[in-house]
Amino acid sequence: MSDTAVRRRSTPVRPAGTSAGAHGPGPLTHTAVMTARALRLSSRTVDALITSLALPIMLMLIFVYFFGGAIDTGTEYDSYVMYVVPGVLLLSAGFGAATTATAVSEDMKGGVIDRFRSLDVGGTPVLAGHAAASTVRNLCATALVFGVALLIGFRPAATWRGWLLAAVVLIAYIVALSWISAAIGLLARTPEAASGFTFFMSFLPYPSSAFVRTESMPGWLHGFADHQPITPAIESLRGLLLGEEMGGTPWIALAWAAGMLAVAIAASGPLFRIRTR
Repeated sequence: MSDTAVRRRSTPVRPAGTSAGAHGPGPLTHTAVMTARALRLSSRTVDALITSLALPIMLMLIFVYFFGGAIDTGTEYDSYVMYVVPGVLLLSAGFGAATTATAVSEDMKGGVIDRFRSLDVGGTPVLAGHAAASTVRNLCATALVFGVALLIGFRPAATWRGWLLAAVVLIAYIVALSWISAAIGLLARTPEAASGFTFFMSFLPYPSSAFVRTESMPGWLHGFADHQPITPAIESLRGLLLGEEMGGTPWIALAWAAGMLAVAIAASGPLFRIRTR
């Protein structure tokens, strides 16, 4: 065999378009790929998409047209729709994020994670991809719910600062709820169990100021409703969208969102390692 042939056979083959000093894809590239994959999977589960989009709208219509005339919010709002919309926006985020837990659990159960690990894709990009896809889905669902709210009489009066801060609060909660759902998906052993666990997260807007004033609740429930993480977010969205003075409530809401996000991300690492042993 000639020296030229030996050199050719001993030279490693590189992918087209890469140089000798180029590194493989990094975490950001992996996260982008995992996000695109999660979005493609979402587009194939049409029934889950329809449920996460239609259920908050149906609940809003039921509360506005069935119960709205009988509910006294003790406020100066002209109609109940002005009171209930911010709570429905958070409710929509909870329903949309719940599908993330099921998707993560299905990945863990199906064995595709082993394939990702063989391609040097870590757990963080996989979970971040699911959370990012959940955020995109939730933003689309929120826009749809908000559009229906405008059609049935919701009339915001926010300043541009109010719109900006309301968007920050809403997105912060969507991201935090998405990461919590991803962590729940790691904790649950089956997709069915993951769906059951996320029910409690979707239930949180009910014992809050989403649909009625917390003062109208029994004493033992009143304390919980005032100090749970969803209530300051709803109060912030309601006040900011309607042009009211909110003081420090939005910052309390953002602190809750940051705390939930930090706990979910910190817990997801150990949970992923436990599930992939």
